[in-house]
Amino acid sequence: MTVLLADPVSEVVAAAEQLLTRRTGAPVTLVDPTDLGGSGRTIVLRVRVAENPFSLPRTLVIKQVRDPYLGVKNGVTPPAEAIHVFDPDTAFLREAVSYQFANALAKDARPGAELLAYDLSARLLVLSDLGDATAISVLFQDSDSDTVTNTLMAMAQAMGRMHAATVGREEDFTALLRRAEVVHSSDEVADQVARVVTDVPSMLANTLGVDVDPNVLDQVHHAQNLFSGGRYRAFSPSDLCPDNIIVNGEGVRFLDYEWGGYRDALLDITYALVSFPGCLCNVDLTEERASAMVDAWRSEVVGLWPALADEAELGRGLVEAQLIWVWLSTYMFLPNDHSRIAAVREHYLSIPRSDALLRRWARLARSAELAGNTAVQAHASEVVAALRERAE
Repeated sequence: MTVLLADPVSEVVAAAEQLLTRRTGAPVTLVDPTDLGGSGRTIVLRVRVAENPFSLPRTLVIKQVRDPYLGVKNGVTPPAEAIHVFDPDTAFLREAVSYQFANALAKDARPGAELLAYDLSARLLVLSDLGDATAISVLFQDSDSDTVTNTLMAMAQAMGRMHAATVGREEDFTALLRRAEVVHSSDEVADQVARVVTDVPSMLANTLGVDVDPNVLDQVHHAQNLFSGGRYRAFSPSDLCPDNIIVNGEGVRFLDYEWGGYRDALLDITYALVSFPGCLCNVDLTEERASAMVDAWRSEVVGLWPALADEAELGRGLVEAQLIWVWLSTYMFLPNDHSRIAAVREHYLSIPRSDALLRRWARLARSAELAGNTAVQAHASEVVAALRERAE
């Protein structure tokens, strides 16, 4: 982290001071801005509160979305065949709504920081400071095997607590979206998944010589509905790259809610099971680790979703969700899209895309085998063989 003294940082600090002064009714002075590493269009700073008339925390985090951006965003990217500009206003408003929604949760179920103040017109958030936390990606890379396993279980359990706390509250979230006038905005994740379902069959055929069995295609279409429907709907931050998950004294916390929203909770746990398909991050997931993660997550939600106590039901759902994620990862990283690949190669746990795709398809094949899904097992095994042949 680097201490910053010049514009545009001073502009963000001044805007936050004005916001907090309006909110508290007394002057607020913020000093010592420290860069926490926002993306190209976002400035994220830790500041110290020098004048604190209303018992504000000693330090705060301020985040401002400034300009439209082109390119890759963790978890979802523009289609390779076109330049796509994400709408920063919609992204900011969705993030602000997600924080507002999370503020209403019990503290132990809140997935991330507390929202202390916001200015929608200035695209500015003031958040509680989660402290000098460690990114979960660093823990995965630098810790011993037992610590990695325990961290994965803690992450899965934190997901489960978040899911359990938000079941049945989708109308509340939608009401906040409506108030912020983003309820009808496009869902970037769902939009990209629609392109995945359309384009991957020809991609597999033309690049790898693999035809998709109609049974598998039916399962893919069913899995697509997990983003807009699903049996186990709960809130998700959506962007679950390990670089956006931290561990501090209070446990696991999730960062970056720009695409926060409701979807089937199986998508969150399986995002980790196939090792973060929206980027090239890789974690060594043995069957024992994967099983421990699923059990940790299920322990938090099975009381609300008792059907998940049935191993066959759980296995079916896990394979279905993993299938759509692996297809999405293939859509993103099988083509030679150098700008997309270069952006995610900067992630802490990134591996070469050929290795990432091979591992993800192999994990899908094994999961399908364990669940007795012979169609998906055969499909994934055929892709694995084609990827290996291509790499030789």
